[in-house]
Amino acid sequence: MAERIRILVVDDHHVVRQGLVALLSIMPGIEIVGEASDGVQAVELYRTLRPDITLMDLQLPKLGGVDAILKIRADAPAARFIVLTTFDGDEDIFRALQAGAKAYLLKGMTVEELLSTIQAVHRGKTHISPAIAEKLAERMSTHALTARELSVLERIVAGRANKEIASDLDISEATVKSHINNLLSKLGVADRTHAATVALQRGIVHLK
Repeated sequence: MAERIRILVVDDHHVVRQGLVALLSIMPGIEIVGEASDGVQAVELYRTLRPDITLMDLQLPKLGGVDAILKIRADAPAARFIVLTTFDGDEDIFRALQAGAKAYLLKGMTVEELLSTIQAVHRGKTHISPAIAEKLAERMSTHALTARELSVLERIVAGRANKEIASDLDISEATVKSHINNLLSKLGVADRTHAATVALQRGIVHLK
């Protein structure tokens, strides 16, 4: 009898997680060894169970999906992850793959795609759909924001005025305006409102 692929399922939505577990449990050659509802639990269960593949959501309580991947791979560099999420922003995709995910799937994929991705990743392959690859190419063709520009952008999305941003970051308003001009240019937008919209669409910033 062929060896089963041992899977850990990580998703904070109970119904979604249970649906995945039920679906995968009837697939040939698959064994569900555990399920986690947050990033911290995912790290703990990985260390205990050592699954072949972890299905990881991105938006998780306590510890986000990307940070959980990084934490697990710090101890187990060969750990294999498939990100399964509703987020299709190019920045989300870039961060997940940079952290070490071997595949990136959007919830709503077919059962066949999920199974073929699991099998491919188990064989050591990377699986990126054409649509995801296109978004990743867009991300690679744009200029990355600096840490300070990202901090300013997060506050723009939160509705903070320049004076408040300056106070938050302990810099002058003139410096804030300079950072804003730079990030507007990098994002290819004309104003703060458009910058906030693009930041949310691309997954550069998430609403808390």
